[in-house]
Amino acid sequence: MQGFLLSLSLLAASVAVGVSAAEDLKIDVTLPVECERKTQKGDKINVHYRGTLQSNGQKFDASYDRGTPFSFKLGGGQVIKGWDEGLLDMCIGEKRTLTVPPSYGYGQRSVGPIPAGSVLIFETELVGIDGVPKPESIVTKSSSSTDGPASTASEKIAEKVASVVGAAADAVKTVIADTDSDGQEHNEL
Repeated sequence: MQGFLLSLSLLAASVAVGVSAAEDLKIDVTLPVECERKTQKGDKINVHYRGTLQSNGQKFDASYDRGTPFSFKLGGGQVIKGWDEGLLDMCIGEKRTLTVPPSYGYGQRSVGPIPAGSVLIFETELVGIDGVPKPESIVTKSSSSTDGPASTASEKIAEKVASVVGAAADAVKTVIADTDSDGQEHNEL
């Protein structure tokens, strides 16, 4: 019985975390780069990207196909919220994959080939920051680095999992303590 209750509680915890985590912007740094000057709100940046639908992997747009990066003012509301937040603190030459839930993308409205309520995947590469000289060479960080937004997002999810699992474990202890309070051993299972 204890094993069943623990499994049930852990299942409930994982479902609860999955639901809340799905609404968060996910930032994966796929090519970490070292630099002195990272992107900031108000910067005009130049980004190459490829956008696909999470549901079926279908590409809906890519600056690479046009051979010209997309330029916009970061944090100015000129792009979806997922980009305004997901491209902050980025070095020139850095690459990130952004998993953008509808609340950070286009919400419940269709936009061109993007259906309403879509989760979007963007492979991005920061090509430049207006007014900031491009480095002579791109210095990548080692893969063991845990700095930056990707680790922060992962840490937030890990904290949520730990919190929910801890609460579930406490609930199981309470149920077990309540059912075993008569002092008798129960070996029914």
